[in-house]
Amino acid sequence: MTLTPLESLIEYCEAQNIKLTKDAIFISINEQNLYFFSENDLRATYPVSISKNPPSCKENSFGTPLGLHGIEQKIGACTPSGGVFKVRVYTGKHYSEYPPEEQQKNFVTTRILWLKGLEEGKNSGPGCDSYNRYIYLHGTNHPERIGIPQTSVCIALKDSDLIDLFNYAEAGSLVLIV
Repeated sequence: MTLTPLESLIEYCEAQNIKLTKDAIFISINEQNLYFFSENDLRATYPVSISKNPPSCKENSFGTPLGLHGIEQKIGACTPSGGVFKVRVYTGKHYSEYPPEEQQKNFVTTRILWLKGLEEGKNSGPGCDSYNRYIYLHGTNHPERIGIPQTSVCIALKDSDLIDLFNYAEAGSLVLIV
């Protein structure tokens, strides 16, 4: 029997001896979907894009890390949709203001939910630390590519979906990536 995303979240948290938070996120790499739960009710499902490289928790692998994470920081609450971040600071520019050749790159746009790994030796600690690898949920200047693995390591959402998620998911909320 296949578990639902919520059942998978609950089972995984129990195995890690971590209490499920009021808000929780389940990300399926195979489905390229994010499921947002609040008080164990599915509130939203969003398509996502993960790394074009195979999933990996290793530093410098450029793969989306697996396992249990927490939202450590929420950045950009007042940033306009499509606003570009560089080193977690809003540049003051919309992605359309950049030269066409720069727009080919995947920008970090709109908001950032910065993740911290919660599994020591897997996605937390030396050589595998998701927080030190700057793993984010963030917006993108290429919404047409959502659903296709295309990022350098992070999880990208459409800007409107990210704004919605950002407004509801609290810092400290659990995020399971499988």
